[in-house]
Order: sequence, then C-alpha cells, then structure tokens
Amino acid sequence: MRTLITPLMLVATFTVAAFAYLQNQPAQQRLTPQEIQWPASAPVAGTSNVAGIQTVVVKGDPTKAGLYTLMLRVPPNTRIQAHSHKDDRTAVVVSGTWYFGYGGSFNEGGLKELPAGSFYTEPPNADHFAMTRAQAAVIEVTGYGPSSTTYVDQANDPTRK
Repeated sequence: MRTLITPLMLVATFTVAAFAYLQNQPAQQRLTPQEIQWPASAPVAGTSNVAGIQTVVVKGDPTKAGLYTLMLRVPPNTRIQAHSHKDDRTAVVVSGTWYFGYGGSFNEGGLKELPAGSFYTEPPNADHFAMTRAQAAVIEVTGYGPSSTTYVDQANDPTRK
C-alpha cells in the first residue's frame, strides 16, 4: 500500500506544481501598488474593452471556471456604454472617482459617484455603464469565471469597431 501512495503523492504534487506554473501566479501574493505590472491597453475577457483602459489579471483567469480578480486603470474622461457580464462580480474603487450606474443605456443622470473605498456589484447579466470625469480611477473587480462582455447595443462594442 505504501508503494502505491508515494507515486500517487508525487503525481499529485507535480500536477499542482504544473497547474500553478501554468497559471503563472503564485498561490500567495502580496503586491504593493508599485509592484503591479500594468500592461498597455488591450482587450481582456470580462472587461469593457474600451480603448485606453489598462487591465491586469492579479488572480485566476477570467476565461476559465474559478475565482479571478482584475485591476482596471481607467483614464480621465472615459465613458463605458451599457453592457453586462454573465458572471457574478463585485468591485471596489481603489483610487480616484468612478461613476457607475445600472440600466440598458448610458444615462449620466443615473450614475452614482463612487469615491475611493466604495463598493458595488455587477450581478449576472445585469446591464450597467460607467465613466470617469477629470480624474482617473483604479477599480478592482472580482468574479467567478468564465466571464464575458455583452453590449446592449452591439454598435457600442469596441471590439466590433
């Protein structure tokens, strides 16, 4: 029995190590704001895909089943049209001021000002929209993938332009 357990433990250990390596993220992380590596603006699953927004995945993979966390750095005067995501998400405004609203079309009067420290939710398939004004914002979004982005009006989808 002992000779069977040892190989199984080795296989399990290597499987876990390989999975962690493929995820390219350590199981334990501690990052200061200066340590976050912000890439150039590019479409990332589960984001609005609006030009100029920088996104970094700090945990998990939003294209796969499981918990993930994204950090978004949104430049000043950015507008995100009404869209939804198929997964359940929560978000925290890390810095700056974020203006966020729910509904099927962008409505500046329906935005709520969310300063740093604010929390909001993006329920599954709930249409929402957002913007920044003169100040940039950093937003942390956590969800359970796989994620997606569907614009209410497909003409507003930046990936189709």
